[in-house]
Amino acid sequence: MPKKLQRRSPAPKPSTAAVAQPSGKSGGGGGSSFSFGKGRVTAKILAEFTSQLAVLLNAGIPITKSLRILEGQMPQGAMKRIAAQLVEDVEGGTPLSEAMAKHDVVFDALYTNMVRAGEAGGVQEEILNRLSGFLVTSEAIKSRVKGALAYPVAILVVAVLVLLLVFAFVIPKFKQVFATLGEGNLHWTTEAVMGIGDHLKVWWWIYMLIVVVLLTVHRMLMAKVFGYRQVMHRVALHMPLFGGLVHKSLVARFARTFGTLIQSGVPHLEALDILHASTNNVHMKAAVGDVQSSIREGAGFAVPMGESGMFDDIVINMVDVGEQTGELDNMLSKVADRYELEVDQTVDTTFKLIEPILLVVMAVAVGFIVFALFMPLLTMMQQMSKR
Repeated sequence: MPKKLQRRSPAPKPSTAAVAQPSGKSGGGGGSSFSFGKGRVTAKILAEFTSQLAVLLNAGIPITKSLRILEGQMPQGAMKRIAAQLVEDVEGGTPLSEAMAKHDVVFDALYTNMVRAGEAGGVQEEILNRLSGFLVTSEAIKSRVKGALAYPVAILVVAVLVLLLVFAFVIPKFKQVFATLGEGNLHWTTEAVMGIGDHLKVWWWIYMLIVVVLLTVHRMLMAKVFGYRQVMHRVALHMPLFGGLVHKSLVARFARTFGTLIQSGVPHLEALDILHASTNNVHMKAAVGDVQSSIREGAGFAVPMGESGMFDDIVINMVDVGEQTGELDNMLSKVADRYELEVDQTVDTTFKLIEPILLVVMAVAVGFIVFALFMPLLTMMQQMSKR
């Protein structure tokens, strides 16, 4: 059972409803951005709002006044409008968690249920501090991956643009020069490059259309067809170079989210309900579902986690020990710390390997084109020297 938090202030009257079941819109602890009206609420803005609200509450300022202070200091945008609506609802007698649940695109099921647990236990500021730390940690991992992706993606984009410019402007100029040699006298590499250039000049729009259609169909199938989504998620877990990174990220997120919910006083089954709804990968979702079934039947965590194939022996044993000693939240935090560190290390090694691979591929492609274009020039020079 989760450890009870020390009561710091009288608890507000909790909602008569049980902890709300998470909606399908849940993003699982704060995504990179949330659309709202004409603006958006980024995870960074949400984390700052949460941290500042915790500081104000910890200083003994009532919740309504704290929200009004935050609303007043925010710049114009989506979060300011949301804060104004929160002030209006809370002043009208609505609990903060219920007021936040009305904006489920920003405050997901994980967020609102943790706030509800804080209301029931009278420890809102502590819960909000934990939420803030959770959001900051999640965003740091995403930023780390995006930052590591930036350089190889830039190399790939530059390489494609260079090749397109060569095929569009350079090769046609050389083609006029090579016309004097006749087609039979050209090296096969030259004929291949010029053939590719002629083909792309006429049919480039077909390839653009194919890419757009494939991306559109992929998005539709991912949204509508469970079997396709299951296959794609399995491919992501076993993809060379990236599969390990995806898997470790999923385990780290599971441990961090579950541990944070338990530390916040959310019962195990309700925490698993929230985690199940906020997990996107169907294989991790199935693993969480198996754990839920095991807990409902009075069994433990270890067996279904081991059978799922999503967790290694170290994670399973740490969770098993934590369950037996009543320190499950601490063990999950240690698992999350370990896997988040491994994610950082995997990001470093993976993208350090990708960068030279991309450079070699780019060098080979450009080198082939240069060789193909200069071979006829060398032939012409040899013919001229024999005259």
